Amino acid sequence: PGSFSKYSEKKAQELAVEAEHNRLFDKFHAQEEAWIRKGIEARRTRNEGRVRRLEELRRQRAERRNVQGQVNFKLDSGEKSGKIIAELEHASFAYGDKVIMDKFSAILQRGDKIGLIGPNGIGKTTFLKLILGELQPTYGRIRIGSKQEVAYFDQFRSALNENDTVFYTLGQGNDYVEVGGKKKHVMSYLEDFLFHPARAQSPVSSLSGGERNRLLLAKLFTRPANILVLDEPTNDLDIDTQELLEDLLRDYQGTVFLVSHDRMFLDNVITQSIVFEGNGRLKEYIGGYQDYIDAKSREDKIQTASAPKASDAEPAKEKPKANRTVKLSYKEQRELDALPDEIAALEAEQAEINTQLSYPEIFKDYEKAGALQNRAEEIEMLLLEKLERWELLETKQNGNAV
Repeated sequence: PGSFSKYSEKKAQELAVEAEHNRLFDKFHAQEEAWIRKGIEARRTRNEGRVRRLEELRRQRAERRNVQGQVNFKLDSGEKSGKIIAELEHASFAYGDKVIMDKFSAILQRGDKIGLIGPNGIGKTTFLKLILGELQPTYGRIRIGSKQEVAYFDQFRSALNENDTVFYTLGQGNDYVEVGGKKKHVMSYLEDFLFHPARAQSPVSSLSGGERNRLLLAKLFTRPANILVLDEPTNDLDIDTQELLEDLLRDYQGTVFLVSHDRMFLDNVITQSIVFEGNGRLKEYIGGYQDYIDAKSREDKIQTASAPKASDAEPAKEKPKANRTVKLSYKEQRELDALPDEIAALEAEQAEINTQLSYPEIFKDYEKAGALQNRAEEIEMLLLEKLERWELLETKQNGNAV
């Protein structure tokens, strides 16, 4: 009701409220994404409610993204490479006394999506140069396959000239680029990567980290490539673009070499891992990062079980009686009896908080949402403490405590 000016005023108020709601929503969503990427603790049963809430947040954000626009890109895998990308036979490489790779053998084939895992400075980039033929091994042999067209996403953004404009960086003086065998105007292609037309004449030096990444991806995808090398591609990349990049790489028909410290990104993309264990030791594992962690854990358990025990080398001593019942103190027994009810109460409170946080309306009152989130984290710590205490008391009661 009312005049057009009243409508405009009311609409501006609603947009301001919506913008603030989106800001609070995005902040909370970013916190939850940071939590889920911390690793295995996000997979525990007691966090399933929090994981489900995050899935709902992602769904809501995806719906908003579809309205606002999204990055749109495709990668031309070009002509197929040979079946063998690289064959390594006892290959070694060293810089002086520093051994990067020591007698490593492997066959890397077309279509593999390989994650390189290890700390910074251990030699992952050097390994890539060896695989691509830019360096030669100091010992052993590396046979490079045929018909290879490589696109390289550089961690240090060396492909971007700071003084060039965004338009020139992509078109190199041409108004059109060829993408997937078809010509496309540079301005239209930039819009696919969420660059406003007014941004096209801005120098590269003025771009944010996320914009630089999108520009480098746009430049990378204008050339056909059957081997894609990605060195820390998710640095400064917004969540929307990262999710779309994951989808692209999963569907990509060529070969991918991926260096990243983002465990979830690795799990979502790679089919096998090459792990740098230090002192030139490299080892292959099938699957993603979590598969490597699980396999490594099994190896460690087998190694521990097969290792000679210190007691084997010592004179036989009388062993203490096993499984004898140890009587808890009165206070400990009462504590043990009360723990199941205390844990159940905490889990019930946790479930109630998760239910409240699953409703978008809660973010209109950010202070309340923040307080609920803080309480949820506090409950998480309390549950850990009480579960550990329960296990300790039961173990002691069964006669296995020290």
